[in-house]
Amino acid sequence: MALNPTTTAIVCIEFQNEFATPGGKLHDAVKGVMESTGMLEKTVKLTEEARKKGVTVIHAPITFSDDYRELSPSPYGILASVKAGGAFKASEWGGAICETMKPHPVDVVVEGKRGLCGFASTNLDFILRQRGIHNVALSGFLTNCCVESTMRSAYERGYNVLTLKDCCAATSQEQHDAACNYTFPMFSKPVTADEFLQQLSD
Repeated sequence: MALNPTTTAIVCIEFQNEFATPGGKLHDAVKGVMESTGMLEKTVKLTEEARKKGVTVIHAPITFSDDYRELSPSPYGILASVKAGGAFKASEWGGAICETMKPHPVDVVVEGKRGLCGFASTNLDFILRQRGIHNVALSGFLTNCCVESTMRSAYERGYNVLTLKDCCAATSQEQHDAACNYTFPMFSKPVTADEFLQQLSD
């Protein structure tokens, strides 16, 4: 099915130094899958080509204050690990979007992401609806966490959801593959970056 670029957006989730750049607190955890998929290079190329066609590129970083006052005093699960590791502080290099994915002047940056889902606590849904977006393509970190959570919410909100399988990464190949093979098809249309570009109408 052809995708109209003017009603299509690519949401780039957490392409921040903590994940995407050597020296980031979580880079070593995702490095293997990043290399196996070539996801960073593919996402850079994809967004460049998509912009030329008129697709909206949206960045969804997660950041916290230095004392993590946005979270419960005793968070659990993945957010407990983020706090314990001192990751994604807005004031530090690790919380910044990585150099190769720096937003272009025409891009939109989501505000308020403090949890896993790209919609919860943010203005993402407002941005998409204001810009008349119907098709939402997802990329980023982690395949089986924030990308998956955002996918489920987009599906529930009635968007035509695509997941960019080779533009995502997780902390293990097994977790990445499981999400792509079993969960993504339930709530989205899994595609590669090349397949997505081929679907964009001229």
